[in-house]
Amino acid sequence: MEQNLKKQLYDFCKNFADNRISRIRLNIADFKESLDSETKSSAGDKHETGRAMLQLELEKSGVQLAEAVKMAKVLDMVNIKTKTNFVGLGNLVKTNKANYFLGISAGEYKADGISVYCISSETPMGKLLFGKEKGAIVTFNTNEITINEIL
Repeated sequence: MEQNLKKQLYDFCKNFADNRISRIRLNIADFKESLDSETKSSAGDKHETGRAMLQLELEKSGVQLAEAVKMAKVLDMVNIKTKTNFVGLGNLVKTNKANYFLGISAGEYKADGISVYCISSETPMGKLLFGKEKGAIVTFNTNEITINEIL
């Protein structure tokens, strides 16, 4: 049961990363097409401003793509079958406040009445939980959070 949930969480994160990469690649293709089809017009400065704006968007999308690819690479390192006493990548962490899956920041996963936050080990909560063991208490925004289970 727990292994199945971890697989669902991993797949949720994988789909999140894959969809993000696809969306960004489509945006990049659109920006490149717009840049290529931009022709010299009599507007002069307006034309150059438009090209500059498209170039900036293209560069921004390139940075976003690199970040999304990095997310996917982090997921490639996640092993959901590992049993450990300390919180690490691929662990489902049940606390007295919420449930967390350490992989990538992909938002909240909800299914079968269960809610799990998919977070990166680089997030504030991920940094607090990482390396802790069952029974450990961490403080986040003045809330004491107890780790009840590490799966």
